[in-house]
Amino acid sequence: MSILQSIILIVVLLVLFLLSFKITRQYARAVVFRFGRLSGIRGPGLFFIIPFIDQIVRVDLRIRQLDVPKQTIITRDNISADVDAVIYYHVKDASKAIVEVEDYEAATALIAQTTLRDVLGQNDLDMILSDRETLNQKIQSSLEALTSSWGINVDVVTIRDIALPENMLRAIARQAEAERERRARIILADGEYQASQRMSEAAKLYEETPTALKLREFQNLSEIAKEKNLIVVTNRVDETGQMLGCMKALNR
Repeated sequence: MSILQSIILIVVLLVLFLLSFKITRQYARAVVFRFGRLSGIRGPGLFFIIPFIDQIVRVDLRIRQLDVPKQTIITRDNISADVDAVIYYHVKDASKAIVEVEDYEAATALIAQTTLRDVLGQNDLDMILSDRETLNQKIQSSLEALTSSWGINVDVVTIRDIALPENMLRAIARQAEAERERRARIILADGEYQASQRMSEAAKLYEETPTALKLREFQNLSEIAKEKNLIVVTNRVDETGQMLGCMKALNR
């Protein structure tokens, strides 16, 4: 073997040696295929492969944000609304994410849109507007049931915005106004009922204690006197012959 051939051989071996070592970062894994078959998962850090025989696909394990675009849904009570959401997910099994589905990112995005429409369409509008937390959990559970076989874990689902038609917004405003008026009337009626109860109790007390009634009369006279009003007091006799007092106040 000549010196040139030896140099070429050394260079080839050096290149093969360098190609045998791969590095993945802490948040990534390398899925290794040997002759087209799954060989295993490598990383993080430095690992060894067989050049030109092993092929690797790197997978990022960090949490990803998925913006679900606005979807037009029809609620259970036949009201249309535009709803969008935000989903956070991460790859928990790198080999499944590569082997079980062609493009796990696109597949997750499409299944998220479908699940959002399905779950919200099973609920009334009042439920969607008032209890988003429960709906977020339902969407998350439905997504996890579908994506777990792909090695995808759904961490958080948040309904971001619910856009309603203009006529529905006006109807909701009228409903809220009617509800406030109903509550105001109930409070007013309760106040009248309690006041009538107190007055009835006071009347019974005055009936049982005439002295208290007389003291109350004097108190009223004192209050009228403070206002500098002209007081006219007349007496009359009832059917039983009892003398009754009649008081009339005139402003000066």
